[in-house]
Amino acid sequence: MSDKLVDLRREFENPCPHLKTLSLRRSRGFYNHDQRSSEPTVSDSRGRVVRSLGMAQTLLRPEQVDDLVAQYREGATLVELASVFGVNRRTVATHLTRREVTIRRGRFDPSRIHEAADLYLSGLTLVEVGVKVGAGPQAVRRALASHGIVIRPGGRCGSRITASTAVGG
Repeated sequence: MSDKLVDLRREFENPCPHLKTLSLRRSRGFYNHDQRSSEPTVSDSRGRVVRSLGMAQTLLRPEQVDDLVAQYREGATLVELASVFGVNRRTVATHLTRREVTIRRGRFDPSRIHEAADLYLSGLTLVEVGVKVGAGPQAVRRALASHGIVIRPGGRCGSRITASTAVGG
């Protein structure tokens, strides 16, 4: 009788990632129908809220997207619109792209170029300078480069150590 038994253990020792995900979801009760809410979709003042795998999404109505586009064309930023409509800034950018609106690059106040240059040349990173002058790191990079300031190679805090300090010990 032992010659009729088949050893299948090796076949199931290393399941593929999809099978692992399926098994994990099943063990956590994801597929139990009695745990899912039988209530209708939740809505609030912004519109219908969709719950999927623990993350909430706010779906904007077409008239809200029209308003979003109009406000963006009037000068509102992605972050401001995200706050107003209660969505992520990437969602705002996606809606604008779908409506074929060109996304503006980060703002940099030209009157602060000398301050930004001094901060950057003192050793701060582009991110740190951006926080101090109220602009994104790429906007700071473009502004500094356009004024002839050489941008240091990227890297973590080690970029603040000069070669003479590192060699001198």
